[in-house]
Amino acid sequence: MNFELSEEQRQIQSTIREVAQAEFAPRAHAIDEESRFPQENVDRLFELGFMGLPIPEAYGGFGGDTVSYALAVEEISAACGSTGLIYAAHVSLGASPFYLFGTEAQKQKYLPKLCTGSLGAFGLTEPHTGSDAANTKTVAEKRGDRWILNGQKMWITNGALAETVICTARAIIDGVDHGVSCFIVEKGMAGFTPGKNEPKMGLKGSVTSQLFLEDCAIPEENLLGQVGKGMRQMLTILDGGRISIASMALGLGRAALDQSVVYSHQREAFGHTIAGFQAIQWKVADMATLLEAARLLIFQAATLKDQGKRFTNEAAMAKLFASEAAEKACFEAIQIHGGMGYSREMPVERYYRDNRLTEIGEGTSEILRYVIARNVLG
Repeated sequence: MNFELSEEQRQIQSTIREVAQAEFAPRAHAIDEESRFPQENVDRLFELGFMGLPIPEAYGGFGGDTVSYALAVEEISAACGSTGLIYAAHVSLGASPFYLFGTEAQKQKYLPKLCTGSLGAFGLTEPHTGSDAANTKTVAEKRGDRWILNGQKMWITNGALAETVICTARAIIDGVDHGVSCFIVEKGMAGFTPGKNEPKMGLKGSVTSQLFLEDCAIPEENLLGQVGKGMRQMLTILDGGRISIASMALGLGRAALDQSVVYSHQREAFGHTIAGFQAIQWKVADMATLLEAARLLIFQAATLKDQGKRFTNEAAMAKLFASEAAEKACFEAIQIHGGMGYSREMPVERYYRDNRLTEIGEGTSEILRYVIARNVLG
């Protein structure tokens, strides 16, 4: 397997890195302090065509591959974690399901808007069904040529701002439960109401919302894919999403490493810069090694996806390892910075808080270990 980037991939990486470092990074601290949605960053990503990076050109996208998308998530997250999460959730969860499971009419209707200006989201988690997603309580009852949705979603990234939300619900036809299915709900539909936005430990620029469905009537054609296939669709979506969250973690971990290198060359103690002390050198060596291993796991999963091969286990491994590698890198970055690392004036404190989500979202580390063990043990 060749991990050398193509010319197009290098160009995408270079372009988004330049924009992210020049425009997103300087705003990241204020966005976090103010818990402000970074609309200007999102608008810029739409303008550049990155919000539809892996979507084919026929539907308004850029037509890039998964490796390119992973590179973009890494670069955006290294500059601003909140923007990285907004981006990853929009592409992996809000837009990609239409391409993977939508009818041609659904692709033509929704994808061009999602690639050029409309934010998307995926409504999976409920108050009592986080990791236990198969236990979905939201229901969609078929009445004539409509589906009537009732239920509650929570922890939905982009939820209150999204123009379209793909919601999971149990399909009820003639009183019979046909299992979890996916439905397209549009902003402004009667009975579809955003609740509160959750106050969070990190990633404060990202909107994470409650969503309420109360006799929300949607057209029959807003079923995404087949009745009763929602769990299978969801698992496929999460496989791809785990590559993006792994890339987000990598970006945050890399930013922590980069800041540590700069600081260790500036900070003096006992007559020398701390970069000359073995204790610091070993921390930096461990951080760099873990992050490079994470990058290779991400490339492996992304390459398998691009080749049309099964990548469930590889995506789980990439997300598990990258999130925990970044946790270690962010932790050590604070140690290297000492007291200043604990100050909100230094970005490493933000990286640590932002990265914490990567061990929870898109499958907790515990669930991922279950997925990996199940595949290994058969």
